Amino acid sequence: MAHTLLKDCPATAIPAGTPATLHAGAQVNVVQTLGGNVTVQTDQGLFRIAREDAALVEGLELSDEGASLSGEFNEQAVWEALKTCFDPEIPVNIVDLGLIYDLAIERTASGANAVEVKMTLTAPGCGMGPVIAEDARKKIAALPSVETAKVHIVWDPIWNPRMISEAGRKSLGLE
Repeated sequence: MAHTLLKDCPATAIPAGTPATLHAGAQVNVVQTLGGNVTVQTDQGLFRIAREDAALVEGLELSDEGASLSGEFNEQAVWEALKTCFDPEIPVNIVDLGLIYDLAIERTASGANAVEVKMTLTAPGCGMGPVIAEDARKKIAALPSVETAKVHIVWDPIWNPRMISEAGRKSLGLE
C-alpha cells in the first residue's frame, strides 16, 4: 500500500547508509516496520526512516515495539533491547541474526552501568552498519541506570549464515 509523505523527511539510503531527504508528497511503500524504524521503497530505492520521523508517513501507525524498555536493569534487559534492533532489509533482529559477539557490563564510579557491545555485520561493505550500531547504542542507553553505552563493529570472526539462531532461521524460512 502506498503512503504519502506529509513533509520533507530525513532518511538513510539503503544499503549505502548515506543521509537523504525524501520530499513532501512523495509516494512510499512500507516494506518493514520492525524495531520502531520504517523501511520504505521509493522510485529511487530503499530508505530507512527513523522512528522519530515515522509520523511524516501519512497513515502509518507504529506499534510500541522498539520503544525504550523500562524496568530493572540487568544483562537480560540489554539483550531484550538489542532484540528490538533490525537490519532494515532483513526481518530478523540483530541478536537472532548472530551479529552480537560480546556484551560487557561494568559498574561505574557513580554506581550506574557502562555497557559495551561488539557486533558484526552480514557483509563488510554494508553502509548501514553505523546506523544499526547507533540504533543499538541508543536503545541500550535508554535503559535505566545506563551511564554509557558503546557499540563497536568488529570483523572477527567473519559472520556467516550458520550464526543465525534457530528462531532467526525459522523467520527467514531457512528451516
